[in-house]
Amino acid sequence: MRANTDAATEAFRMAQEASRRIEAQLSIMEESFRRRNRQDPYSTEDTRSMADGDFRSTELNRQETESEERRRAEEDVSRALEERSRAIIEADRARQEEDDALQALRGAEVTASGARIEQQMAEVNLRKGIRPKNATAALKKAEDMTREQDQLIRQVNEARRRADEARQFAEERTKELRESMRELQEDAKKAREERAEAEAEARKARENEREARRAQEEAEKAATAAREAREEVERQLREGIRPMLVPTQAQYEATKQRLGYRPGFFHFAVAGIAGSGKSSLINALRGLRNKDRGAAPTGVVETTSDVVRYPDPSADMPYVWYDVPGAGTLNIPDWQYFTEQGLYIFNCIIVIFDNRFTATDIAILRNCVRFQIPAFIVRSKSGQHIQNLANDIGSGDDDDDDDDDDDDDDEDPEGKLKRMARARDRYLRDTRASVARNLEEAGLLAQRVYVVDKDALVKVVKGRKSHECIDEEDLLRDMFALADTNGDS
Repeated sequence: MRANTDAATEAFRMAQEASRRIEAQLSIMEESFRRRNRQDPYSTEDTRSMADGDFRSTELNRQETESEERRRAEEDVSRALEERSRAIIEADRARQEEDDALQALRGAEVTASGARIEQQMAEVNLRKGIRPKNATAALKKAEDMTREQDQLIRQVNEARRRADEARQFAEERTKELRESMRELQEDAKKAREERAEAEAEARKARENEREARRAQEEAEKAATAAREAREEVERQLREGIRPMLVPTQAQYEATKQRLGYRPGFFHFAVAGIAGSGKSSLINALRGLRNKDRGAAPTGVVETTSDVVRYPDPSADMPYVWYDVPGAGTLNIPDWQYFTEQGLYIFNCIIVIFDNRFTATDIAILRNCVRFQIPAFIVRSKSGQHIQNLANDIGSGDDDDDDDDDDDDDDEDPEGKLKRMARARDRYLRDTRASVARNLEEAGLLAQRVYVVDKDALVKVVKGRKSHECIDEEDLLRDMFALADTNGDS
């Protein structure tokens, strides 16, 4: 009977311990819900919505999500509290039954003790030969006590069974609650990971948005600059100013290969409008007359359709001369002439003109400045022009043209020399003034114009003196000094 009582006591203790564990798990779960509500103010979808910039909608979604999560948490807590209440009721019932059983056992023990005493006294009397009067009653009482004891044992066993059931129920609920807590922890961990991922995506989205905004601002600035550049180009076109074309590095190398550019040589290019005497000037600079063998072709009409390369006849002279087709003979606007002909590869450019200093000449000089290529301005056919001007001047004695022709025939040599000197001075003065005026109007720096005649230039190149020389010696000296100083290697 004592063993049964101890077992019931142990069952009750285990039921109490199970109840305490349930209460502890419920406290942990409640704290987890409170902590989750405090630390997770925004859901994953809210964070993604914030990344999209729809903050008003995000706030509404956040409030709805919080309300839904709060409702789910309250339901979970309510179910857990109900489970705990049932477990507590079962434990209380088991404890009450055990208390009743223990009280009954204590009464039974007292009664049994009295019965044992009476039985012992009866046995003693029987051994003495004394038969009690109420032996039958005592026997019946003993039988009743035995039945009560059996009933009590059954009650204790029932209490123990119920205590075992309560313990099993508590263990199952504890297991279920532990599993629920594990799931909640996993959900919380997943929610934290999703929130961290959403925050990272939101940061990335905000950064992308900033980058897109910066790119948009840069694109707008570029579009504004392009629009302003286009407007400037249109303004310049209206004012007669042409745009500048820039060759690529590939075009630069291809042009050098096409025109036979060779390191170690100084490359001179002669350019200008058609009929300005480019080929004759190249021949004279090479020490050749137009009819000499190896001379560049010359004629009244333009004889050059492609850039032609002429090496210097002297092997010890590291110069190469290029005859560039005359502007105006090709279907190329004057502002494209420089790049179309590949003038940007040369070490020096000689801009030659005959009667007028034209817009094409200005365009070539402007590109020379732009590409930092040294340039010389040369007026050709000067001997013929001076002679024509001297003829126009005449002796100055009569106004009649026929008489002037007769006077020219009869004029003494000294008079002719004076008239040629006057014509030469006027020609030089008018030429330099015209070029200076055109350069100033074009916004270019002033530079010297060299007045030359091909016949005089041939003599100077060959080392002979000529009384007809004007700027030929200066031109050669300055050109070769430039080549010696800036020679290509």
